[in-house]
Amino acid sequence: MTILPNSECDALSALDARRSVPAAQLGFPGPDDATLLRMLRAASRVPDHGKRVPFRFIRIAGEARDRLGALAEARLLEREPDAGDGAREKARHRFSHAPLVIAVVAVFDPDDTAIPAQERLLTAGCVCFALLQAAQALGFGAVWLTGWAADDGTMTGALGIGVQERIVGFIHIGTPARESPERERPDPAALLTDWHGS
Repeated sequence: MTILPNSECDALSALDARRSVPAAQLGFPGPDDATLLRMLRAASRVPDHGKRVPFRFIRIAGEARDRLGALAEARLLEREPDAGDGAREKARHRFSHAPLVIAVVAVFDPDDTAIPAQERLLTAGCVCFALLQAAQALGFGAVWLTGWAADDGTMTGALGIGVQERIVGFIHIGTPARESPERERPDPAALLTDWHGS
């Protein structure tokens, strides 16, 4: 049996304390290279049927955040020529609030019929959640966002997303400007049913 460094109570407390921080409230400093790799190592310990590693990461930092935002604004105007100033500004700053954005990419393989595509997608989704947990464990705030930019062909093409890939999340990571308020959480007892057979 593996002995965990933290008690069960500490591990559950970390899960119970997880919360998203709005991207606009995430500022500098962000994680350095070594800290980011530590986060990604933790985030990669996810269920993975067949050990296919059906995910990869794209780092968007520094001036690249503004360049991607400029592309998002230009693409928004192609999609919605009548977009107002507010929508344009939101698109332009979509990636520039937090000092670091990690795009988590699901990788599919249509020739691998042993592992359903849905399982590969779920593995990549687990990576997103684990990355949120890792960022918070190391003292940072984070939020998992998608939006239209995750599925738009122009945007994904600019990011080098292949035809057998899909962005499952943009994870924005930085230092919270203030503590995010807790929100009401679901009651698990209300979500639980028992199956007793036929």
